[in-house]
Amino acid sequence: MKPWALVTGAGGFIGHHLVSYLKAAGYRVRGADIKRPEYSGTDADEFMLLDLRELKNCQTCTIGMDRVYHLAADMGGIGYITGSHAGIAYNNSLMNLYMLEASRCNNVERFLFSSSACVYPQGLQTSPDVTPLREEDAFPAEPEEGYGLEKLYAEKLCQYYMEDYGLSTRVVRFHNVYGPLGTYDGGREKAPAAMCRKVACAPNPGTIEVWGDGKQTRSFMYIDDCVEGIHRIMRSDYREPLNLGTDELVSVDELAEIVITASEKKIALVHDLTKPQGVRGRNSDNTRLRAVLQWEPQMTLRKGIAPTYHWIAEQMAAAASVEMSVTGASVAAE
Repeated sequence: MKPWALVTGAGGFIGHHLVSYLKAAGYRVRGADIKRPEYSGTDADEFMLLDLRELKNCQTCTIGMDRVYHLAADMGGIGYITGSHAGIAYNNSLMNLYMLEASRCNNVERFLFSSSACVYPQGLQTSPDVTPLREEDAFPAEPEEGYGLEKLYAEKLCQYYMEDYGLSTRVVRFHNVYGPLGTYDGGREKAPAAMCRKVACAPNPGTIEVWGDGKQTRSFMYIDDCVEGIHRIMRSDYREPLNLGTDELVSVDELAEIVITASEKKIALVHDLTKPQGVRGRNSDNTRLRAVLQWEPQMTLRKGIAPTYHWIAEQMAAAASVEMSVTGASVAAE
């Protein structure tokens, strides 16, 4: 009998891809989210539309599950997470606590929590030439306000549920994830998707706006590497938090240039220093990931941006075509 896996947040970017990965790996998969995937249908055997801020809904979706991949979260890009501290902390704290409790009550064999590199101390991320962040650097704690703080708290909840109740937990600290089928507008998109959208919308030749001075640095992980890493971590015997990201450090300006190259356009950068830009530098130390899994993400940013850009450009072109058709019909009706 194939094992059952629950993916919460299955209507979102990473969760949607993880459902497809687990199905291909031979699992029966139940998805749970407050919404369905936006850009394509789900491969889940079952999909439950549930608000996971309610304990009864968490209890319902965990019944009969062997493994739970808890990816559901209220999150977004830097503009969103810096302006929604209370809402993010409230929503995610409820979901995390209730999913752990429901998994314990329903005898789930193994529970994976999706944490974030936002748990790392702000004081270690003040320079673009940042020292890669190790898992043990999370304490003494000084996480990002709101989103980072609630993620760090939930990591400790996983530890407590394992120590006190025997629930076998895994914790993965995501560094930035990108790829096709991800949110690219509306304010919750991450930097690679936002950059792809801006370049796709820009005339040729043209300009795009970059938040901050462009010298802030990050590492970016392609979605295929992300879901493979999640599965590997869940199957491992390692119970402490693990980074999951690449250690290919690039500046935001370099990210923009990579996207521009994929677009084959001539685009200049205009910097807006009044916009949120997050920490000055953040990179993943993959030493422990390599030791535990004998594996690490493989996709380079330049290679992964190409399909991401072209998918977003296609979405933008299709949306523009529909808008023109609607506008034309409206003018004709007048």
